[in-house]
Amino acid sequence: MRVRPGATLLIKERAERARPGSEVQGVCGCGHCGQTEAPTVSWATVFRLRQFARGSLWVLPLAGGLLGALLSAAAILADRSVHLPSYWIYTPSTASTVLSAIVGAMAALTGFVVTVTVLVVQMATGTFSARYLRLWYRDRVLKLLLAVLVGTLAFSFGLLRRVGTSFVPDLGVTAAGVLVVASLLLFVVFLDRFLHRLRPVAVAALVARYVHRDFARYAAALAEPGVFSGVFDPAGQQPALVARSARPGAIQALDVRGLARWAREHQCLVVLCHQVGDFVPASAKLIETYGGAATGARAEHKLGNMIVLGPERTIEQDPAFGIRIMVDIADKALSPAINDPTTAVQALDHLSDVLRRIGTTDLSRSQWAAGSAAGTGLVIPARSWEDYLTLGVTEIREYGATAIQVMRRMRAMLEELRDEVRPAYQAAVEEELARLQATVARTFADSVDLDRASTADPQGIGGRGRAPNAR
Repeated sequence: MRVRPGATLLIKERAERARPGSEVQGVCGCGHCGQTEAPTVSWATVFRLRQFARGSLWVLPLAGGLLGALLSAAAILADRSVHLPSYWIYTPSTASTVLSAIVGAMAALTGFVVTVTVLVVQMATGTFSARYLRLWYRDRVLKLLLAVLVGTLAFSFGLLRRVGTSFVPDLGVTAAGVLVVASLLLFVVFLDRFLHRLRPVAVAALVARYVHRDFARYAAALAEPGVFSGVFDPAGQQPALVARSARPGAIQALDVRGLARWAREHQCLVVLCHQVGDFVPASAKLIETYGGAATGARAEHKLGNMIVLGPERTIEQDPAFGIRIMVDIADKALSPAINDPTTAVQALDHLSDVLRRIGTTDLSRSQWAAGSAAGTGLVIPARSWEDYLTLGVTEIREYGATAIQVMRRMRAMLEELRDEVRPAYQAAVEEELARLQATVARTFADSVDLDRASTADPQGIGGRGRAPNAR
């Protein structure tokens, strides 16, 4: 067959365009844009998958079931090639009875664990905080127990179906018995763990540990080069690019390093319009860029993939969400239906520890100054010390106004914070002390316990009380 002149060059060009990863084939796949980029999974997608895996109750049990089925096949192969002593041999009827009992027991125990989980969910919603459920779903012991139970069931069932008059998986039956013992031991650990976690103070302590961890990560993120916290004033300057939300949702997390790196690459200032934890409607402004940023739908999509929106807040990059949970625990305890001020005092103990950690951390190095000459970097509208303090004390002060021990414990907490926090934060603590004194004076104006309500006590009532320490 004769080839028309110039056709060879055309065929080569088309083949080059169609080849995966070709330098001619662009990101859009049309072959005309001249830009190449290896297909990658966005940071937002990775974060969502990680959140799904942590919060899902069926992923690990499913993996356990599949592993149990595979191990049963391996045990059968091992039984055919290994010669066991006579005392390790089971009759077909004994093996069938044992394996059938194990399958039924694992199914019943799995149902019992699910029932306990449902009861804890109901108690957590009514007694602690509905927000606490996001932490409950992540418990590794619960998922591990379900995985072992489902895996043992699948393992035993895989062996049961191969038991016959001519073959008995003796090694597998023994392994199934070992798995039953391990399941029971793990169930006891699970029961002990969650019976202790039914106490509100245990929940507050758990949440406080999350807040300490996440605030440390938050402070480290703000210490990254080119990352600033504060409010950006454009002073009439129009943004070069505006990235908007594709759907409504709460801002769960953002890729601080990725955004800062993008700002350096494009020699621009990337400004976040909302802080982590804010709920934004569809088509709301998420990011504005100022300076020499690339414009267009591709740049907007790239920036949008560095912010994760979800149905509700998470604790990963939002320390205030943890404080919110602890305040909810205290609010529930102070409600007329429960009326347990001692639990509120215990919540204040852990709130005091968390607020002290925040108030003693120096974040001034990353503070964005009005009129700053920095033209490259990332500006995050971070919460101030006043925001954290207001969140931690306002509702508890209002709902616990008639509880003497709550007033005494809160005064002790604020006086300790006033002495420990950074000098720039002390004025906010003084203001909260003044508000506390006004609340006590209004509530106990006609009460003989006005002096006691005005006394600071680290234990609420029963500790070594001290008169208000004014400065």
